[in-house]
Amino acid sequence: MTEQNFSSMRTAMVESQLRTSDVDDVRVIAAMAKLPREDYVPVERRAMAYIDRPVPLGGGRALNPPLVVGRLLTEAQVAPGDKVLLIGAATGYSAALLTALGAQVIAVEEEGGPDFAATTIVRGPLNAGSPDGAPYDLLFIDGAVEEVPATLVQQLVDGGRVVTGIVERGVTRLCSGRAVAGVLGLSSLADIEMIVLPGFAAPERFVF
Repeated sequence: MTEQNFSSMRTAMVESQLRTSDVDDVRVIAAMAKLPREDYVPVERRAMAYIDRPVPLGGGRALNPPLVVGRLLTEAQVAPGDKVLLIGAATGYSAALLTALGAQVIAVEEEGGPDFAATTIVRGPLNAGSPDGAPYDLLFIDGAVEEVPATLVQQLVDGGRVVTGIVERGVTRLCSGRAVAGVLGLSSLADIEMIVLPGFAAPERFVF
C-alpha cells in the first residue's frame, strides 16, 4: 500500500463517511483530512485504516470507525485551550486529533494497552480517569459504556461537557451532555456502531 493510496483513502473517508453523516465542523474535517490514520493502526492492519468498521487491536480492544470519532469530535465542540480527559485512548488517534484542535489532552489507557505518543498518558483503570489532573473542561469517552461513573463526572468543571457512547439493551448510541452540580445529563443523538470499552458495567439494580 503506497502513501498515495493512503492519501486517496483518507480523501474518500472524508467525502463518503464524514461529510455525508453530520460531521459538519470544518475544523474536525480538516484535522481528519490531514492526520494519517494509517499511522495509528497495527502495521499488519494498515490496509483497514479507513474502513467504516472497528479495527481490531488485539487483547479484545479495537479502534473506533472514523465516523464515530468524527461525530464525537463534532459534538464535543473542542475549543483551543480546552483541558480534555480522554478515556480509552487506544493507539492515540483521537488524542492526536484533539491536540490538533488545540486541546490539552490527558489520555487514559489500561495497563498493557497500546503504546502511543501523547501530551500526557495515564496508565490504569479506564473508569478511574485521572483525578490528579482535574478539573477538565471536556470528558471524551472514546467508545460506548453502560454507565458513565460518578468518579469521572466529578473530575469535570461545573458545566463541563461530555461525549460518549452508551450501551442500551445491546445497542450503542452516541450521546452528549453536561455535568452541572455533579449531575450528568445526557442526550441520545444517534444509534451508531461503536466499540464497547471494558470496565464500565452498570451496577445491578434491585428489582422488586
